[in-house]
Amino acid sequence: MNHSIVTEFLIVGLTRSPALQGVLFFVFLFIYLWAFLGNMLIMVAIVYNASLHTPMYVLLLALAIVDTVCTTTIIPKMLWTMLTSQNTISYGGCMSQLFSFTWSLEAEMVLFTTMVYDRYVAICFPPHYSTIMNAYMCVALLSIVMAIGITTSWVLTDLILRLTFCGPNTIDHFFCEITHPAGSVCSPVKVNEVMVYVADITLAVGDFTLTCISYCFIIAAILCIHTKEGKKKVFSTCSSHLIVVSLYYSPVIYTYIRPASSYTIEKDKVVAALYTLVMPTLNPIVYSFCNKGMQVGVRKVFPFLKL
Repeated sequence: MNHSIVTEFLIVGLTRSPALQGVLFFVFLFIYLWAFLGNMLIMVAIVYNASLHTPMYVLLLALAIVDTVCTTTIIPKMLWTMLTSQNTISYGGCMSQLFSFTWSLEAEMVLFTTMVYDRYVAICFPPHYSTIMNAYMCVALLSIVMAIGITTSWVLTDLILRLTFCGPNTIDHFFCEITHPAGSVCSPVKVNEVMVYVADITLAVGDFTLTCISYCFIIAAILCIHTKEGKKKVFSTCSSHLIVVSLYYSPVIYTYIRPASSYTIEKDKVVAALYTLVMPTLNPIVYSFCNKGMQVGVRKVFPFLKL
């Protein structure tokens, strides 16, 4: 049972400087609109274009949904705080934000691993691709992504709900982040800390390791192709995913798996902004502008767009 006497939290935000609030408001408003509209563009193009109803684009559709949930969970509240200076969030709102953000973070990591598996099968076993990556396999993989995301976020959020907060109720961050459970906690947090590290090591390091192993096989398969054009064509099918994964895992691993002595709150805010705000904005750019199949699909649905 939760016996917390704290009913709301104060979110400090990215900066305490009033001079920067106006600039940051327009920066993150642009980021949110770009991420939201870009991911919606991807979702609509894939849903309404039969030629994109393939495993690779179905997984890309799932990624766009996860990115939309991530940005919508954090940025609108942050923009409202910047605009009105009302930097409070209710206890229930904080826990809801914590659950949604944790789900999107864990789901995205597993989804990246699933996407590289799709590319691994396509490049290393092309004759059997349609047999292996059939509709049932896609449903099974997406179900695993959903189950891992929900289970992990539910366990970690439930551990936070069991804590007793007695103040101060200030969160020196720009959202209710799992490693910053507000000010003074009047109950033991050892179990929470252990579970966070177990989840991070299992998912972040585990998924990253599986991704690296898969790309080793993919690169080996590409090197076996005799023609230069053939190598270029095959590599182009996974280059966008490789770019996104490289940019995504670096700040995530740095944030959650690092020595405590290297921790500073300001540095942590900047790094957290990379994987919560910047990456969902880059995904539509990388997957829409660098993917010819996606470009064709978008133009079929939205012929007035020039991609």
